[in-house]
Amino acid sequence: MNSQFWEMTENEISSAILDSAITVHRKLGPGLLEKTYEECLYYELFQKGLKVEKQKPLPLVYKEAKLEVGYRIDLLVENKVIVEIKAVENINDVHLAQTLTYLRLSERKLGLLINFNVALLKNGYKRVVNNL
Repeated sequence: MNSQFWEMTENEISSAILDSAITVHRKLGPGLLEKTYEECLYYELFQKGLKVEKQKPLPLVYKEAKLEVGYRIDLLVENKVIVEIKAVENINDVHLAQTLTYLRLSERKLGLLINFNVALLKNGYKRVVNNL
């Protein structure tokens, strides 16, 4: 799957991300630090030929001022899909709000909130959609 030959849709990208996340989770299991899962997921996506950026700074534009306030996207895949990685007991409303805020600030449509601290990864992710 090399993205150089065609432009992938958000849904195609999210499928590739989830496949890679499942691979990482099967190999490592739950209980590790978020940074570990981030690095391994980055590696898997990079190996698939996808363009992936880690810890991408996300400025806040307030009126005409561009403010560097420390927001960082865990992974940005193909410049379209935001991935927020967690290793927590449960995904809660704050995590969803964070992902949606990142989508709005970056003017992107789709985010994946992935919690690796679960027995089965299919129970640990949420698609977050920004209706722009």
